[in-house]
Amino acid sequence: MADTMTSTSDALGDQMLDMGKRARAASTALAKTNAETRTAGLKAMAAALKAATPALLEANAKDMAGGQTKGLSPAMLDRLALDEPRIEAIAAALLDIAALPDPVGSEIARWTVPSGLDIARVRTPLGVIGIIYEARPNVTADAAALCIRSGNAVILRAGSESLNSAKIIAEALRAGLTSVGLPEDAIQLVQTTDRAAVGHMLTGLNTTIDVIVPRGGISLLKRVQEEARIPVIGHLEGLCHIYVDAKADPQKAVDITVNSKMRRTGICGAAETLLIDSAVAGTLLPAIASALTDAGCTLRGDTRARSLVPNMSAATEEDWHTEYLDAILSVRVVDGANAALAHIAQYGTGHTEAIITEDEDTANRFLAEVDAGIVMVNASTQYADGGEFGMGAEIGIATGRIHARGPVGAEQLTIFKYVVRGTGQTRP
Repeated sequence: MADTMTSTSDALGDQMLDMGKRARAASTALAKTNAETRTAGLKAMAAALKAATPALLEANAKDMAGGQTKGLSPAMLDRLALDEPRIEAIAAALLDIAALPDPVGSEIARWTVPSGLDIARVRTPLGVIGIIYEARPNVTADAAALCIRSGNAVILRAGSESLNSAKIIAEALRAGLTSVGLPEDAIQLVQTTDRAAVGHMLTGLNTTIDVIVPRGGISLLKRVQEEARIPVIGHLEGLCHIYVDAKADPQKAVDITVNSKMRRTGICGAAETLLIDSAVAGTLLPAIASALTDAGCTLRGDTRARSLVPNMSAATEEDWHTEYLDAILSVRVVDGANAALAHIAQYGTGHTEAIITEDEDTANRFLAEVDAGIVMVNASTQYADGGEFGMGAEIGIATGRIHARGPVGAEQLTIFKYVVRGTGQTRP
């Protein structure tokens, strides 16, 4: 993989097309390998990544310095930062993915029709996947590993903030592949910060990219929606809500809300809005607000919330639409489940929504009526993560309604074909 890519328009276009051709050839070769070989490749990738720790720390220090110069928020810098424990965790995630059942070739369903034909629906790789993401270096490893597990080649385009780190990670992963005889071009990283590279990927690189997965901020997602000429596994904002019902356990309400917001404020599963039933707001909201404030969270409330907790700032209409990715939480007092469901339907982004309640009927109604990729009862929204779902890792949380929804792991990076076995049948 070349160290640099010329950013002049024609040269960049040619280089991107060449990446696509090499990815397609690698995809064809990878599809012919067996699960054991791909597993060996994933284990070798993990070992190569750990061996690259000194170089990766040095590269990440450059990224962190650049991020500070650019004025990235503390939450974004936290996403960007690597240290030895985090690198160990990334390598461990690769091993977790290696241990996953291989989805390629597995039967989803099988049946026989009256003609005697034996029909099976079988998982197959998507082919070549283009992944566009921003400041999290671990995405480079997670995304590449999930693609290898599912038999796909991948073209990765990291954000400029994390490019130095991403280059070292990609080099290590490619070395791991070649050490077991797998094609190194099954993993390719775009080497330029030129935004035109994204535009080339969105065209499909002359049909060599089969699907695009965007993982980033709203500006990236809007660009993908406007320019993509190939299928997209969409990942919108994580504007996640917690609804504290009238029948909520008070301690669970405090603990889950604080964890959902403050464990890591910069991840897409962090809660951004708290909705609380007016029947319990008078007793519960001050306790929840106190715990959040003690943890360093700034609160922005509607009129009723501020009447109960006067030191809140006033929430504006914009707050209900905002994914803060920071230690800020908007708060609204609502009159029961109907109002909570209406608020989520109006402002939610289809990512993750949670209810805290001991009322089984209300919980079941929430699960049935909320339109989101992940819906939770009595659990922190911070569990909205492929690793926590037992999927090893995930490329993102898909918020669309086509093909994949919720955490996108190895299985979600496959499609299927129908395999039909006959005994000589001809159709009358």
